[in-house]
Amino acid sequence: MFISNLMEFSPKPVVEGARGVKIRWMINEENGADNFVMRHFEIEPNGHTPMHTHPWEHEIFILGGKGSVANGKGEEILKEGDVVFIPNDEKHQFKNTGKDPFTLLCMIPSKNRCNL
Repeated sequence: MFISNLMEFSPKPVVEGARGVKIRWMINEENGADNFVMRHFEIEPNGHTPMHTHPWEHEIFILGGKGSVANGKGEEILKEGDVVFIPNDEKHQFKNTGKDPFTLLCMIPSKNRCNL
């Protein structure tokens, strides 16, 4: 069993093309997780991830703030409590559209660790 607190994880920078985004790797292979990785993202006001794609799915839970997710065809507004599923290879970009930090949990398969 592994138990910790969000503040015990150091925020790390995200890949090139992101602005005002911090990531905390909370549960991963180092903690014994064989199947999934859990990450916490904090996006500052006016911040965003780059428009990008991956060959793996994402499961997202919005913790707080206001933001949006775009897929190259449109953009959807997101708020606390919303969930998002991003299929394999779908373009996506998260943006903070509010005045407070936009925070979310993101789960991906562990074999596909990346910086975004």
